[in-house]
Amino acid sequence: MTTLSKTKLGTTGPEVFPFALGCMGMGARSMYGASDDAEGIATIHAALERGVSLIDTGDFYSMGRNELLVGKALAGGRRDKALLSVKFGGMRGPDGAFLGYDARPAAVKTFLAYSLSRLGVDHIDIYRPARLDPAVPIEDTVGAIAEMVKAGYVRYIGLSEVGTGTIRRAAKVHPICDLQIEYSPLSRSPEAKIFPVLAELGIATTVYGVLSRGLLTGSKTGGAGDFRAHLPRFSGENGEKNQTLAAAFGRLAAARGIKPAQLAVAWVRAKGAAQGVTVIPTMGARTLAQLADGLAGLDVTLTAAEVAAIETAVPASEVAGTRYAAPQMAGLDSEK
Repeated sequence: MTTLSKTKLGTTGPEVFPFALGCMGMGARSMYGASDDAEGIATIHAALERGVSLIDTGDFYSMGRNELLVGKALAGGRRDKALLSVKFGGMRGPDGAFLGYDARPAAVKTFLAYSLSRLGVDHIDIYRPARLDPAVPIEDTVGAIAEMVKAGYVRYIGLSEVGTGTIRRAAKVHPICDLQIEYSPLSRSPEAKIFPVLAELGIATTVYGVLSRGLLTGSKTGGAGDFRAHLPRFSGENGEKNQTLAAAFGRLAAARGIKPAQLAVAWVRAKGAAQGVTVIPTMGARTLAQLADGLAGLDVTLTAAEVAAIETAVPASEVAGTRYAAPQMAGLDSEK
């Protein structure tokens, strides 16, 4: 793999490797179904050894177990190699049910205290609310995180799945280094309004779902615990239609002599460059093989004609179903 230089995470953020590792799928009670802790830890170690610096988790992933796994992976002298990005605010029941979001200032500080403990660290590098809490002004949430920045418990502030108005309001309270949002050839809504605002404000984006949660690589929903079984794009007629789009994408990758994961990573990077936004693909690799495929995408450069060919073969208008079920979509500030 080509040696790649680090890039700034927005005008006010840290320097990062141009690829991030998402850890949501790792470990017991993962949202993609159970996986092996040892392989998850080995994948984190391999990513750090390859230069990957941004490691993303959330305090509600597996009800705290994911943070414990990440903390274990970083123990023994690896903490300084990682920039920890942590989402907070998602409330879960003992049975794993989602109960809403809480981004009140007191909750911000409470969630942070427990994340620091589970991760075994003295600070979080990038701290972000997982979603907009409709009951709490974003100014109050970001203001509370800003207090934690001053106290030394947090280094930078990020956002997740919020729209342009919220981004602007948050940035007036404290510099925002990046927005985390879903983006892929099958999920292109950020292009119209959100990316232009990020470019204007000098905010980067750490995009997740680059492989459309496995649709683009032919991944099938697993057994109990795989939340994709409840997503509109994976079931029934929608699933069949989207498999046709995924097959077209796969043929383009094969014609180029690469894997679909590599083409997807190359596509999001090319699109970001074209729109003047720093795009860091955040891949939820939970195995060494998946990590290798994602990293190999950094070596792929696409021309404008190749990007256009992908979008012709996989038209956004033909994607069947929404990213989440209707109740979740209604609560997404980024989709308003």
